[in-house]
Amino acid sequence: MSKSTTCCFTGHRFLDRSFDSTCLKSAIEAMIEKGVDTFICGGALGFDTEAAVEVIKLRKKQYKHIKLHIYAPCQGQDSRWNARDQRLYREILSRADYVDMPEIPYNNQCMKIRNYKMVDNSAYMIAYYDGTFASGTGQTVRYGERCGLEIVNLYGANE
Repeated sequence: MSKSTTCCFTGHRFLDRSFDSTCLKSAIEAMIEKGVDTFICGGALGFDTEAAVEVIKLRKKQYKHIKLHIYAPCQGQDSRWNARDQRLYREILSRADYVDMPEIPYNNQCMKIRNYKMVDNSAYMIAYYDGTFASGTGQTVRYGERCGLEIVNLYGANE
């Protein structure tokens, strides 16, 4: 995996009416046109799940060369999710080309460590960020900015 051809995703767990999967698909395709061939996703509910599913769909339909890497924050990330979301998470994990799952239980730093690792291994970021300062997504976007990533924010893209 080359950092220069890698894009990570970050976004909120709860998606509002501004979320548009068509805009997500277009953003991923635009990254592919730039030469991106690897997409890193944190595997959380919400935007992460939508992004991983879209990469899987695009890979199946026309971009067979792209890869999906999941950087989970800890073991049992899905332990408190409902059964449907747990099944989808396990399906995503089974279709990923690479899964990085630290052998640690949840702790108060595991999400930040995961997010920073995704940024450190990427040149691009697709975000769904509503501007909320006190959020993991906000922290990740700001870190990506400091690291010089090219960032596409899809929040409000369909308005």
